[in-house]
Amino acid sequence: MDCRLPLIVLGCLSLAGCNSLLTATTADVAGIAGAGIAGAVTKSPAGAAGIGLGVAALANAGLQYVERDVHSTEQDNIAAAAGKLLPGETGRWSVSHKLPIESDAQGELVVTRLIGSTAFRCKEIVFSVETEAKDNAIERAFYTATVCQDGDTWKWASAEPATARWGALQ
Repeated sequence: MDCRLPLIVLGCLSLAGCNSLLTATTADVAGIAGAGIAGAVTKSPAGAAGIGLGVAALANAGLQYVERDVHSTEQDNIAAAAGKLLPGETGRWSVSHKLPIESDAQGELVVTRLIGSTAFRCKEIVFSVETEAKDNAIERAFYTATVCQDGDTWKWASAEPATARWGALQ
């Protein structure tokens, strides 16, 4: 295998916000790695195709796992910020990602109502995700979610509210 492969992967990870490029690059790197493995293991075209598809599927699953972890961190930060607020109060949330496959994010949130009881506490929230436009103005997109208390921790309790935000991946 080419020793430049890790450098290519690290270079791609440094492209925060370029999700489609990262997905395409992952597929390309998997294809190169799969071809190398297949060439070393078999001369059968069918066997090589199977190895290539397996390596590509593994690489795609790995990327999706990392993306889900990034999204979970963002959701946990929003839930933690909401946990400190009473209905009608406004707060801020932010996240700095350890792996720069997506841009750091921030926004505002408001708790719209409490759900449950003292033994089962949840909150409905409306939150914004702020992005910088080309003219340096701040654009905001708004979403709704439910967060619930789990011991001392507030956790995300709803399915992702809008697939437009993450694409098809939740």
